[in-house]
Amino acid sequence: MKTSFQVKTDRYLGWFLCIVLRFFVRILGFVLGINHKLDRDFKRIVVCKFKGMGSVIQASALLDSLRKSYPDAEIVFVSSNANAGILNAYSELIDRKLLIDDKGIISLIRSSLTLVLQLWKFRPQVYIDLEVYSNFSSLICTLSAATNRLGYYKSDKDYRSGLYTHLMYYNIKAPLMEIYLQMGRILPGTKTSPNLVHPNYADSDRESMKVKLSLNDHKYLVINPNASDLRLERRWGKPQFFSLIAELIRVYPDYQFVLTGSKSEATYVDEIKQAFHHETRVVQSAGVLSLNELFALIDGANAIVTNDTGPLHIALAFRSPVCGLFGPCSPSQYGQMESCVPIYKNVYCSPCVHEFVVPPCLGNNQCMQQIEVREVVDGISKTLTFKQVHKSEDILFEAQESTLGYFKNRP
Repeated sequence: MKTSFQVKTDRYLGWFLCIVLRFFVRILGFVLGINHKLDRDFKRIVVCKFKGMGSVIQASALLDSLRKSYPDAEIVFVSSNANAGILNAYSELIDRKLLIDDKGIISLIRSSLTLVLQLWKFRPQVYIDLEVYSNFSSLICTLSAATNRLGYYKSDKDYRSGLYTHLMYYNIKAPLMEIYLQMGRILPGTKTSPNLVHPNYADSDRESMKVKLSLNDHKYLVINPNASDLRLERRWGKPQFFSLIAELIRVYPDYQFVLTGSKSEATYVDEIKQAFHHETRVVQSAGVLSLNELFALIDGANAIVTNDTGPLHIALAFRSPVCGLFGPCSPSQYGQMESCVPIYKNVYCSPCVHEFVVPPCLGNNQCMQQIEVREVVDGISKTLTFKQVHKSEDILFEAQESTLGYFKNRP
């Protein structure tokens, strides 16, 4: 199922269903008078994020904090099949994953009903919904019948507010990792740890990756020219990557250059590779590597250059030297940026990604187009010569009943 169709369906049908469900939830909340106090030792916790491998990685700090703060709790992660691989790599932080299949309408309906039944059986005491735009996610959270349902709001007139028992303001100026951690701080028993956790992989994944790509002991740079269809406007142009690779081949004669991407992005990456079909140092790995082999590739790279998408977050989690290309998102919106050299054109309409479904530019991403090849080459040079670009100051937010940004919802 195309992302654009999912967004439209969620916007209209999801909106209607949220309005209807909100009416019944308020009546039940008034009649049942359930205790929603959070100062308890919870044993059954659900965390939900349906979209974005990068978002799951950014949520790893929250998962780590919950695991350490509630060691006896069973932590379940609710997501989509697309995130199964990344969740497997975080098996130490979660006990189970419950997934929906959103490849088609029928499979989505069937798997959603199954998910709700599984949640009823689990009887969650806390359900943390990390989605902020998804009506579907709000519906699942509410239908889970969790005692405490924690969600985000961006407006005091948010029609979904009645579906949650506790709400946290979604501050787009805060790093995403901190936005997620702030949700954990609502729980008095949570001691937050502001560090991304890298996904696990085995030594055998590193070896198989090297064999597949014939890397041996060569120094190599990873180049990711992709951005998921959730936000294609984050993508730097193909002509720019042509020029970048040509310049890198000239400047770094001792390096190999590994083009990466998912199986669905292989055709796009192949088009870039074909421009250098005569150059054996340019290696195409899109659709060739498993997810764990991709982790090993990024972890062992001398440097990575990537658009603002999944591989960027993988690099941040491993503290791998990375040159990140930003446009619709600002570098300040991501946590743990110590190992990143950001290239960012702060045009008037940027950052827009957390404010609009359709960006103001309608896809004509001037914020990315204004990034020059020379700037990226310089950024890569910096990543190859530093151990740490800068140390971010720790951001400590309080989350109490009296703290601006958090309130307990009306029943």
